[in-house]
This record gives sequence, C-alpha cells and structure tokens, in this order.
Amino acid sequence: MAISSFNPPVRTLMGPGPSDVHPRVSAAMARPTIGHLDPAFTGMMEDVKTLLQYTLRTSNEMTLPVSAPGSAGMEMCFVNLVEPGDKVIVCQNGVFGGRMKENVERCGGVAVMVEDAWGEAVDPNKLEETLKANPDARVVAFVHAETSTGAQSDAKTLTALAHQYDCLSIVDAVTSLAGTPVLVDEWGIDALYSGSQKCLSCAPGLSPVTFSDRAVERITARKSPVQSWFLDVSLVMGYWGNGTKRSYHHTAPVNALYGLHEALVMLREEGLEQAWVRHTKNHLALRAGIEAMGLSFLVKEEDRLPQLNAVLLPDGVDEAAVRQRLLNEYDLEIGAGLGVLAGKIWRIGLMGYASNTKNVLYCLGALDAVLSDMQAAITQGVAVSAAQSAVG
Repeated sequence: MAISSFNPPVRTLMGPGPSDVHPRVSAAMARPTIGHLDPAFTGMMEDVKTLLQYTLRTSNEMTLPVSAPGSAGMEMCFVNLVEPGDKVIVCQNGVFGGRMKENVERCGGVAVMVEDAWGEAVDPNKLEETLKANPDARVVAFVHAETSTGAQSDAKTLTALAHQYDCLSIVDAVTSLAGTPVLVDEWGIDALYSGSQKCLSCAPGLSPVTFSDRAVERITARKSPVQSWFLDVSLVMGYWGNGTKRSYHHTAPVNALYGLHEALVMLREEGLEQAWVRHTKNHLALRAGIEAMGLSFLVKEEDRLPQLNAVLLPDGVDEAAVRQRLLNEYDLEIGAGLGVLAGKIWRIGLMGYASNTKNVLYCLGALDAVLSDMQAAITQGVAVSAAQSAVG
C-alpha cells in the first residue's frame, strides 16, 4: 500500500484542547532547526524562561518548559516532591484529580482523598478538615481548572491552607494559564504545571512548570533519588539553568520551543490581563447564545471557567452524533464528557487564539443548525443574535 504525505483537514478547534494554533506560532515552528546547545538557541531559552515567569507571575528561578506535554509536567512535580511513604492530600473534583492520585501512588506515597462532586469547585472546608485529621501530610495537590468539568477552584485559599498546615502545594494549571489569573508568587504556590496547547495558542508537546524556593529546598533534602531520570528537575536545570554554559541532558524539541517562544511573545504583546478579559468576554457571549437556545451549564456561574464550558445536553439528544455532524459538516471540534459525565455534557473550549467572537458565533450557528435539524428541544434561530447583543 502506498503511503503519501499527510495533509490534515483544516478544523476549528473548540474542544478541551488542543486549541487553534496561531499562524505566527505555526510559522515560528517552521524556522530552520539549529542545535540545542547552539549559543543562539540557549539565548532564546533564557527568553522563554523570562516570558514564562511573566506569564506565571513568578520570580521563581526554577521555571522552565518540560520537553513533553502537560502530563509529564504533572509527573515532574510529583516525582520530585513525593518520596516513598509521604502522605499527600489530593483534592478530586474530576478526571485530573484522579491522575494526581495515581502519580502519588506510583511515587510510593500515600494519597488521602478529598472528594467533591464533578462540576463543583474544591471545598476548602473539606480540605481543612482533612489537614487537621492528617497532621503528618507533606503535600496538598489540587486542580485549579478541572478540564473535565469546566470548574475552577480557589487556588489562593487552598494554597494558604496547605501552608497553614505545613504542606507544600502542587497545582494543575493546564487549562487556566493565560485564560484566567494564575498568580504563583502572590498565592504562594510551590509547584505548578501547565500545557502549551490550551490558552497559550501553541502546539501540544510542552509543559511549563515552576518550583518555589520552598519546593527546591524539599527536593534538595530528599532522602531518596528521584525515580525518573528524565524528569529529575535538578538534572534538567543543569540544561535550563542560567548562563550560556549548559550541561547536556536531552535534545530539546528545538522547533516546538520556537513556537512556545512566539506564543509567549504574543501574549506579552496583548498583555496578560487583556488576555484574561478577552476570554471572559467571549465566554459571556457564548453563554448568552447557549442560554437563549434554552440550554444550561453544568457549573454554577461563580465557579465556571470562561475558557472551558461544560454545556448540558437537551433531552433525547445523542451527543456523539451531534459532535460527529459538527466535525463532518462544519469542520468544528467540540469535546465530549469524560467519566461520570460521559454522554451528559459537551465541552466547548474558548482557549487562546480560538477565543474570539468569530468562533463563538460560528459554534453557536452550527450547533443551532444541527440541533434544529435533529428536532432537539431548543429555541431555534436566536443563539447568534443573543451572543452578538452580549458582545455589544
């Protein structure tokens, strides 16, 4: 069988990620490849660190992009900060809290779970009760923006509680970074990981991470070696550390880092606060259209992520059939529910470059057309005008 070059279809990506990649980022990734120890490249690495510090609102020296997707960033935080026998309190209100638990256990730690309903924010009172009952806990881990539900938790309060009970905090900001405020230093976050493919408008494959001085002290004082050689941050920082002299650790994904650099330059050009405002504005337009159709959201408004919208299905609708028609007829991707929410919600992303008025109106128009054709119980023909009115 002859296999020829792959030419992907052109889609509008409005699911839970990846999101649309900005053309400037795509163009940056097509620039000539140079060596990963080339002085020109190591100079760019310093720029990337500085830009990540700006984006994360931190002065942490140990701030870098892991050469792998967000799941590797998660693993880097856990394998460096959790030793065998350590007790870790894990807050779970969706899929990704469960992945934190798996990481704790694979590190030989003991996971103590704080459970909240999927679609709700983590309850600080439940966390404090668990901290009081487990005075030997060493780490608190939680998801700031739960991608499986569209719920955002109060990272500032949860981190303060962790510190009050002498624990470090590990925070998943994969979906929140650059879409809503993530203030690492102000909130006192000890370890945080994110991903390049969501609100940063970049391609998948890189995971920004940052570690506070408190976290670095914990890593330095480890009694056992980090179980992962590749993700041992003390080794990785030999490559990502200051200055032009770098120790070889791995061959960095050169062209992918060009893309991240360009995405971060664009974010600084727009202004981080303006990016937050843009994501909220487009969410409000989408909300107006969704509610005009007679549909509703899983997450209550005060806990709702503007960049990841979990929309409840109308009665009697085959959610997979709707997504398939949107993909086939409109080249539009939205996401399905996961776990206990499978078949109950759609996840509509408004992340990064994809968070714009054109996409909001296109998604609402396509959804209205497909649902109307399927005789779904919605109010037809009003979603786009409602969104336009909300935009102003």
